[in-house]
Amino acid sequence: MKRIPASRQSADATLGRRDVLRTAGAGLAAGVATVGLAAPAIAQNAPQVRWRLTSSVPKVLDAIFGANELVSKYVSEATEGRFVIQNYAAGEIVPGLQALDAVQNGTVEVAQTPLYYYLGKDPSFACFTTMPFGLNARQQNAWFYHGGGRELQDEFLAKYNLVGFLGGNTGTQMGGWFRREVKELSDFKGLKFRIGGIAGQVVAKLGVVPQQIAPGDIYAALEKGTIDACEWVGPYDDEKLGFVRVAPYYYYPGWWDGGPTMNVVVNRAKWNDLPKAYQAIFEAAVAYANADMLAKYDAYNPAALRRLVAAGAQLKPFPQSFLDAAWAASNELVAEIGAKNAGFKKIMDSLIAFRNEEYLWWQVGEYPYDGYMIRARSRG
Repeated sequence: MKRIPASRQSADATLGRRDVLRTAGAGLAAGVATVGLAAPAIAQNAPQVRWRLTSSVPKVLDAIFGANELVSKYVSEATEGRFVIQNYAAGEIVPGLQALDAVQNGTVEVAQTPLYYYLGKDPSFACFTTMPFGLNARQQNAWFYHGGGRELQDEFLAKYNLVGFLGGNTGTQMGGWFRREVKELSDFKGLKFRIGGIAGQVVAKLGVVPQQIAPGDIYAALEKGTIDACEWVGPYDDEKLGFVRVAPYYYYPGWWDGGPTMNVVVNRAKWNDLPKAYQAIFEAAVAYANADMLAKYDAYNPAALRRLVAAGAQLKPFPQSFLDAAWAASNELVAEIGAKNAGFKKIMDSLIAFRNEEYLWWQVGEYPYDGYMIRARSRG
């Protein structure tokens, strides 16, 4: 038997992600040159599809917006240019906070947007992005893919003519930028704070005045003093938006964004019109972008944090009194909403039960390991 060189075996055994995606769509064009197959039948199975995607973020936030570019790249390559998705930043087609509406009414086919922006329609939207004191990034993925989260999301979004996917995660976020130092719970009363999602309702219980402002407008509001504080993402993105120049106190942790998902939503009718192979390619591309976004933030945040501190950022932990009050207010709010909204209660019951089981494992495995490694690092 002829021996195959090890290098050849390795090359043959390795299949890049581009090839995996392309393989998913290979059946669309297969057989064009095969004798006996009619070209028109093949053409019907491989239609030309042009979609538009609108995002809720500006292009300068490249770790988030870049996920759209990855999806477009792999979808196009896997279909030999037959399925093309053109990307638009917030404001180019519709304002960032109207991205979901644009998909729902058919203005565009797909959007990249945090679903918690739309809790005014139904607070259940927030559950599929992140909840205060909710799941971290890994747990969010686990709940969606293997803990019943996807089924709950499908059931919920069907009412809005939407299909949803996990399109990325930033990991645990920072608590935000403050123009003045906050040392006690009382310091938060009357504070005008740009904070997204259902967390705004939590801090309102503590006397904070929450503000919902699109990403591109946050800096101007902070600079002018229209708001006293803002939260966005974390060091890598916050550095790009320049918050350190106008609000030097940088607080942590972002207890309302333990593992926030950047959701991808597709018009359900447009989704159903896609060939199954195109659906598979799109979903595979979005899944890759989901993993890639978190990897980017994990890779880029440390150096960005060092640069921000060098530029004058003063790192501060939130006062324990604030964290404890927020925990109590969050649980109270979830119970209040659940008493009025059976769908919300159903989703949160699933999420909370999953969170409790996950932290059983984190307590034994993940946290002791990370805690030791952090201490070891500090000892040099």
